[in-house]
Amino acid sequence: MKPLLYGILMIVSVASCQTKESSEPSKINEKTTVKEPISWIISTGKTIETRFNTPEGFTRINSEGSSFELYLRNLPLKADGSEVKTFSGEIKPNYQTYLAVVDLPIGKKDLHQCADAIMRLRADYLFSQARFKEISFRQASGKTISYTTWLAGRTPNQTNLWTYLETVFNTANTTSLNQQLTTKPVESLEIGDVFITGPPRGQSYGHAIIVVDKCIDKAGKVKFMLAQSYMPAQEIQILDNPATPGCPWYDLDFGQNLDTPEWDFTSNQLKSFE
Repeated sequence: MKPLLYGILMIVSVASCQTKESSEPSKINEKTTVKEPISWIISTGKTIETRFNTPEGFTRINSEGSSFELYLRNLPLKADGSEVKTFSGEIKPNYQTYLAVVDLPIGKKDLHQCADAIMRLRADYLFSQARFKEISFRQASGKTISYTTWLAGRTPNQTNLWTYLETVFNTANTTSLNQQLTTKPVESLEIGDVFITGPPRGQSYGHAIIVVDKCIDKAGKVKFMLAQSYMPAQEIQILDNPATPGCPWYDLDFGQNLDTPEWDFTSNQLKSFE
């Protein structure tokens, strides 16, 4: 009796499996089309461009060899996994705030904050192009302080550029930078543009972040990357995207509100140096 019973059970089992397969073919197809998640970070990359992959179907926009855009995209980065340090050497804990740290010195004073870091990047770029007369920033008083006037006939060099910038950091702020920049529509966003807002009512400070990379797909959809410094003075960091943790790219069609790890902006708060 056991062989006969075993045979009957086998027939029932096979029939049961065949029925399940024929009734749910879509589940098999779904399994075969599952894609591996995108790995955004190339750990060996030493610049923004070589550290981060673009989303599938997207390519980075072309930038001229001496442009501010290309300069920002090629900012040097510390080793993957590095933590942001403040001016005093303390570590800024990374609560899904940043994905990389820009490898630039920030001095030993509590001066290299959000707007200061953006002015510093702009000044560093202009200095690299020997465009010394264009290095000029608005002070909180409403006056401007230009590098060449401040030099008073001295030869430009990296040492006195940093001394000049610390003077700027002491006398300028988010409000004065906001007044210096030119408003532009978010649809025209380019690398080097700045999301910036003055102090909200009841607060004593605002915030500013800078676009450091941009990519586009064949349909014209745009994504961009952001960097910031913060308070207390700290190293520049490449921001994580709260909507997609671990991803450095933000969608340009974000609507009215741009949510970043430590500050929210609106679509009409985009400005440019030019």
